[in-house]
Amino acid sequence: MTTINKSMDIAAPLSEVFTYFARPEHMADQFPENMGLNVIPLEVKNGFGVGTIFRISGDFDGKKLEWDCETIDYIPHKKIVAKMIEGPFKHWQITVDFDELEEKKTRTAITVEYDMPMGPLGGLIDKVKLKKIAERGMENGLYRVKALLEGTGSIPVYITLEAYRKVLKEKESRKCSVSEAIVAIINQNQSATATTPA
Repeated sequence: MTTINKSMDIAAPLSEVFTYFARPEHMADQFPENMGLNVIPLEVKNGFGVGTIFRISGDFDGKKLEWDCETIDYIPHKKIVAKMIEGPFKHWQITVDFDELEEKKTRTAITVEYDMPMGPLGGLIDKVKLKKIAERGMENGLYRVKALLEGTGSIPVYITLEAYRKVLKEKESRKCSVSEAIVAIINQNQSATATTPA
């Protein structure tokens, strides 16, 4: 079993940081564009709480991987835990813990535990390559979230599943991030409104 821990202090209120991480699709924005990471909610339960199922897919150093996860623990403003229910690993689980340090400062800690398939060979591949890629990805992801949350002050996270599907479609057609897709949709709607005669 491999365990990777990364944490970071984010200068944003606990409620904003938690709300951002509570939406599994935001995970895709934490990784480099070349990974083509997609996180799609398949079944939403309890406002993205326990029982929510989502699919993760992406290009991990030239290897296409896809797996389904379920949220198994959800304590508002404290913790979110999701585990793989179907996919390539023997075991895969992610835990995100939140700790309010000050009114506008939150420590976010991510722990990923996984067990590679292929017995000892899988363990060797993991030690040589995958663990380093995963560690770098998690650390870079935390920096990206930190920049996003500290730079904007508020995130449009309350969105219906139908609206999110439209955002994903736009994201795919433009080959851009979720955030850029939302901006593009807003701009299109503003242009359409401006050209419509009163």
